[in-house]
Amino acid sequence: MKVLVVGNGGREHAIAWKLAQSKDVEQVVCVPGNGGTALEEKCVNITPSNGNYVAIAKQEGCGMAIIGPENPLAEGLADSFWEAGIPVVGPKKTAAQLEASKDLAKQFMHTYGVQCAANETFTDEATALAYVQKHGAPIVIKADGLAAGKGVVVAMTQEEAENAVKSLMEDGAVGNAGKKLVIEEYLKGDEISILAAVSITPELAKEGKACIVPFLSARDHKRLGDGALGPNTGGMGAIAPVSDVTPLIQSQFEKNILEPTLKGMVAEGYDYRGFIFFGLMLTEDGPKCLEYNVRLGDPETQAVLPLMNFDFAAMCQAIVDGTLKDFNFEWKKGFVVAPVAVSGGYPGSYRKGMPISCNKTAFENTGAKFFAAGAMEDRRSDHSTAKDFTGLVTSGGRVLACSAYADSFDEAWKKAYDAIKLIHFDGMFYRKDIGLPGAARSN
Repeated sequence: MKVLVVGNGGREHAIAWKLAQSKDVEQVVCVPGNGGTALEEKCVNITPSNGNYVAIAKQEGCGMAIIGPENPLAEGLADSFWEAGIPVVGPKKTAAQLEASKDLAKQFMHTYGVQCAANETFTDEATALAYVQKHGAPIVIKADGLAAGKGVVVAMTQEEAENAVKSLMEDGAVGNAGKKLVIEEYLKGDEISILAAVSITPELAKEGKACIVPFLSARDHKRLGDGALGPNTGGMGAIAPVSDVTPLIQSQFEKNILEPTLKGMVAEGYDYRGFIFFGLMLTEDGPKCLEYNVRLGDPETQAVLPLMNFDFAAMCQAIVDGTLKDFNFEWKKGFVVAPVAVSGGYPGSYRKGMPISCNKTAFENTGAKFFAAGAMEDRRSDHSTAKDFTGLVTSGGRVLACSAYADSFDEAWKKAYDAIKLIHFDGMFYRKDIGLPGAARSN
């Protein structure tokens, strides 16, 4: 079987890599893919014309598609694949609004009893400012729509909160996504992510086969600098699993968040065959849901997929054909640490086209795996003969992750950092404390 993967980030590189390990996958067609997928066995990159992913899938004879990013899901790309008779891993448009609209997601949580922060929604700036002035800080300001990870402000002072409201609603910092705001209570605790596979349709619900199956827990590190200092980013690294997710916390999550979410999706009649990301805060009162993402997280995917001791392609097949409830999930017992290397200046302005060099033999000897995000093939002949050149140049802010698995956390941490030290590009920066105590400060 050929499988098409939509997207060009580190998440999609990890998905393509894991798919290619399946004996049932002949080829992974990455649209458009990146410099990392271009180097993977069984993978090929194709640049879409006018975003016509379905036409490429037909042309290449793909028997299944997987949609990585949120935007095409929110725009209804999964619907288009199903209409063309191509099974796709990714929720249809109606269900994908659980990420595309934070207001809708909060209404869903309240309706179906999902444990979450208290909140209110605003479309008027003056009313939003009055609410902030009444409740004070700390408080959380969220743009309603998709904002590429830039629409959330955890305001520790009232001035910061008021500035966030003005920036999003008045100045249009994230465009139309900030015309409506969700303002919610500040939850104190430790943040974690739980990714999950979802197989829900009205038909499956009638047959008792609708399900959400959680993966191992993970933790992203959002702040730019060591000690969780500096601005928020798309993610500076991840670890999995998270040691402070006890059996009790897992049980509370399933009872108070996962099960009500499943109940709500069934009640709403969603066609949701794909993945979901639960952003959680571990509070004194148990875990509470901060947000839903209707796809796998990035960089959590780069930490969780290496722990899968099962056929990823077969799991995806089970998602689309309704047999997920019977699928056998088996996980490796160890840990993964995955620090991310970013371009100088990120998350602000940064240069692109910086050649990436690495001693490949030394890197392979660490046992780590790199997943490219903002990296593309370098077609300039003047770099083609460099002895240790990987053949890639930077093309984004988050350039790559170095993911390392080991039986113990300490060993995985050492392998990941031994590996990332071997990679070089002009302006390269990475945190030195991913997974260490205090590295992921609570929101």
